[in-house]
Amino acid sequence: MKKHVLAIDQGTTSSRAIVFDEAGLALAVAQKELTQHYPADGWVEHDAEEIWRDVQSVMREAVAKAGLRAGDIAAIGITNQRETTVVWERSSGRPIHRAIVWQDRRTAETCRQKLADGIGSLVQQKTGLLVDAYFSATKIAWLLDHVPGARARAGKGELCFGTIDSFLLFRLTGGQVHATDATNAARTMLFDITTQDWDDTLLQIFDVPRAMLPVVKDCSGEFGATLPEILGAPVPVAGIAGDQQAATFGQACFQPGMMKSTYGTGCFALVNIGDRPVQSTHRLLTTVAYRLDGRVTYALEGSIFVAGAAVKWLRDGLGIVGSAAETATLAASLSQNHGVYMVPAFVGLGAPYWDPDARAAILGMTLDTGRAHIARATLESVAYQTRDLAAAMKADGAQPPTALRVDGGMVANDWFCQFLADMLRVAVERPKVIETTALGAAYLAGLATGVYAGLDAVAYGWHCERRFEPRRPAAACDALYAGWQQAVRRVLAPA
Repeated sequence: MKKHVLAIDQGTTSSRAIVFDEAGLALAVAQKELTQHYPADGWVEHDAEEIWRDVQSVMREAVAKAGLRAGDIAAIGITNQRETTVVWERSSGRPIHRAIVWQDRRTAETCRQKLADGIGSLVQQKTGLLVDAYFSATKIAWLLDHVPGARARAGKGELCFGTIDSFLLFRLTGGQVHATDATNAARTMLFDITTQDWDDTLLQIFDVPRAMLPVVKDCSGEFGATLPEILGAPVPVAGIAGDQQAATFGQACFQPGMMKSTYGTGCFALVNIGDRPVQSTHRLLTTVAYRLDGRVTYALEGSIFVAGAAVKWLRDGLGIVGSAAETATLAASLSQNHGVYMVPAFVGLGAPYWDPDARAAILGMTLDTGRAHIARATLESVAYQTRDLAAAMKADGAQPPTALRVDGGMVANDWFCQFLADMLRVAVERPKVIETTALGAAYLAGLATGVYAGLDAVAYGWHCERRFEPRRPAAACDALYAGWQQAVRRVLAPA
């Protein structure tokens, strides 16, 4: 039996491919950075053709590095930046415009108008989401209204919409398969997470033709086979999940109350709430954690738009650190934060604030403030925002976690992980395999093809590399958090 799975992890800042073995260990990794396009204030775009070229390249490179051939790969799993919107020609596969990225805020005014029309409650009831430019629906409408002829072509079925997973699947299969999975569909603001189908009322509200939407499938199962020329032989695509749901799966959060938080470009915390959706009253999102054999497991999610992106800004924008790792040394060089706080609202604030007009600020600076203070404030801000999310989850009735499982690039930073444990007053567990997003996609593909035996086998394969226990006194943490809350109030847009 074939014992290897190839995971495609198409993220906001890079495209990667990782080959995993039957034990869930990474054998080879290939990666290409992705160009970011900022055509206007608050606008963020990607070139979907660049993504397609890079994905093919890293797939081939990873398989070659592992010393394998296409015939050795049991299946491919895809995980992707969610909500990022692509519209392409059904006949050629060519995008009609650059992809509009999840961070993009160009449709914020449209969302405000929709809310004024009184649709907020209906949208939350059906989709579990809040009306926001973050999600795909208004991005689709913008493309149809701003690309000449697009709306008429979409109505005729000549155009396809998809998130990045769907676009890649279409191209990998030579245009034979236009599909997505339930986790990505759940992030469009067009999908009823209870009926598990596209919703005609929402399609009408957001003016999106049903003819351009993909078929929605389980996260694990055969989606189609790749063209032979891509890897040298056809390989089945057998798993798809949005990046945060894939990370939840890779962290084996299969029981209600289990919680993970991923620290990449943004920060996304999900807590498993079982087989029944719960509507948040604290501005969290209810979403599909995964769907297997037609059975849905739901999660409450809190989304922080900027986490690792703020560290990247310190390096590339301000030039005050040479590498992300340097922030840990700088933060540890100070005994306290000296009242300096960063609110990284570069593209607005996500949960639980949902303020698209808030903008980033560094507060509390004096003439003594140096780069160590700013670096420390940046790391602290991500922990404070995670505490915001954990408090909202608890208020919505989620079972308190016994530990927080973390992953993503930022968790290689020991100082950050310790501060996070202190702030949350709960143990932070860093797994041996921190590539849990790609691993989750690999597990989903491997479950469908017999590489992995079942959820119990996946859970058994999860191992903790290091556990960070709270050390800082609770009163000191509460005082720091109160300073954060005051800083946030300073940047929130006037009501």
